[in-house]
Amino acid sequence: MPHDLIDIGANLTHDSFDSDREAMMQRARDAGVSRMIVTGSSNQGSLDAARLAATAPGRLYATAGVHPHHAADYDDSSTALITELVRNDAVVAVGECGLDYFRNFSPRQAQLHAFQAQLEVAAETAMPVFLHQRDAHDDFVEVLEPMLPKIPRAVAHCFTGEHESLREYLAMGLWIGITGWICDERRGKHLHDIVADVPDDRLLIETDAPYLLPRTIEPKPQTRRNEPAFLTEVLRVVAEARGQSEEHVARITTANAVRFFGLS
Repeated sequence: MPHDLIDIGANLTHDSFDSDREAMMQRARDAGVSRMIVTGSSNQGSLDAARLAATAPGRLYATAGVHPHHAADYDDSSTALITELVRNDAVVAVGECGLDYFRNFSPRQAQLHAFQAQLEVAAETAMPVFLHQRDAHDDFVEVLEPMLPKIPRAVAHCFTGEHESLREYLAMGLWIGITGWICDERRGKHLHDIVADVPDDRLLIETDAPYLLPRTIEPKPQTRRNEPAFLTEVLRVVAEARGQSEEHVARITTANAVRFFGLS
């Protein structure tokens, strides 16, 4: 019997899905992934995510935001667009927003400005936030922490950090999104060792498709493209690392996603 899972972060508007989007969504359903949150990560991407979510009410939802890679393009029209999009029932969070000093595709000053502006939208609209942080921990905490009392809920999407940052995020009240990074024996071993420290009521799972294909999938898929159907592999590895049953982790992560995003 397939689990009833929710993929809290999938880039389903990505052009790698253009040729088989319907089939990909059917494979997800067949695997027990009943609902998916489509990530918005730029002005156009957020519009596209909201439009896609509108095609499958109750199965697809979307976030609206500007990823730090695109922060140089952030302006007042971005604020207006996100504010407008989150009024839509299918749009369930502000983001993906945050800081990325690993790639620095946008200048740090632009990233800090866009992050702050989106947190203010979340506060004004009482929406949860979908967060991104890479190699920017101190600035990320400095911007986020004062805003948290004004924001209903916040998730560290695709958490890949060490034990110290996990403890700090949990103390701040963040929820934790775990991807197939945990299935990577090269980069994800530390995550495998600390994921049990996430309390049952703060754990969420996601694919970040088409990125981060779980390396533990057998047989190996024909392509490197990840898709929501593979959330079952993230579930398996997370359950194993936490010493819990897959049924238990499926149940808590689905209940948490419903609560976090205010799904019906």
